[in-house]
Amino acid sequence: MGDDWKRQIDRLHEGLVRRDDPTEWVTEADAVDASYRYPHLTLRGPVFGLAARNPDADADWRLLRPAISGTPQEARDSLNSLLWFKAKDDTDDPRRRRELLGAVSVLEHEPVDELTVLGVRYRVVRGDEFARSGANGLEPPRPTDPPPTDPSWEGRHEAPSRDLDFALTPDRDDGFMAGAMKLALKGFAYSGAWFPADVRHDSERAVASHPDVALLPVGFGVVERHGRGWLPKGALMPTPHDARRLLFDGMTEFWPLLHKFTDRRRAQYAQAAEQFKAAGQADEVRVGDTLFRICRIERMVRSGPDGPEPPRPSDQDDYGPTKIHPTMDEDGTIHHGN
Repeated sequence: MGDDWKRQIDRLHEGLVRRDDPTEWVTEADAVDASYRYPHLTLRGPVFGLAARNPDADADWRLLRPAISGTPQEARDSLNSLLWFKAKDDTDDPRRRRELLGAVSVLEHEPVDELTVLGVRYRVVRGDEFARSGANGLEPPRPTDPPPTDPSWEGRHEAPSRDLDFALTPDRDDGFMAGAMKLALKGFAYSGAWFPADVRHDSERAVASHPDVALLPVGFGVVERHGRGWLPKGALMPTPHDARRLLFDGMTEFWPLLHKFTDRRRAQYAQAAEQFKAAGQADEVRVGDTLFRICRIERMVRSGPDGPEPPRPSDQDDYGPTKIHPTMDEDGTIHHGN
């Protein structure tokens, strides 16, 4: 460990001691315990979101769309829709609508990762998603992780993402253990022969071009193990309970339809789901030889002098730019079918 790294750790510790916040001490103790029980980082891969920076001199880059998309083009499409609906709903000025629709037209034809529209800079941002792991597999939720906004198990509930309006500021005081993690991740780059050469090269270059690290709000997902490996199953959720609901709904509603379960298998999953629900805050459930676990997911975004890192040349898309919404005139008239 270099002297500069030690000095930064010492400053983080001094700040924690100075605040003397009992709640924060419990959270930090929880994080320290997790670092021993789950000492390894398991990389899932890149994620993409949409951020914006207002023209104010001291404005931060803030997330407008959660950093959960699997490809850059998904995030570009979210910017396409955002600007189209701004043109439709947020202005009656033909000049402003014309500029918004001009940006939409660019996004329909080019895989651009940054646009300035009406003074606001929009950027597709790239992050990496990872989980901690140990002898018992991937890390489940911690006791100090966020409580649900809706603790129920019934009805439809759209769990609000904690990413929205999140400031991508690497110097944020996230606490002692998070600060140590950011320092440790500064030099992180993809390695190993299983990564293509261009992926490794882009990752190494990003360490120099975007040396700072911002940690995004922790998320929670469902993973399954059938044999040796863990596989993600479903979307990233903002709280452990939301992930538990996702698992329960999957077992009782969605997976039986999607995978065309037999009556016997449907009943087997329903029984296991009810037992999981009755346990209240369980993090695992087994059905036959398949183990499902609620997993704690972390994400990082690199940042440089000009802000958060955009997609890398080696990042892959499943499809290209396309027209998503109907044509709109500068006066707001929408032409369906065009």
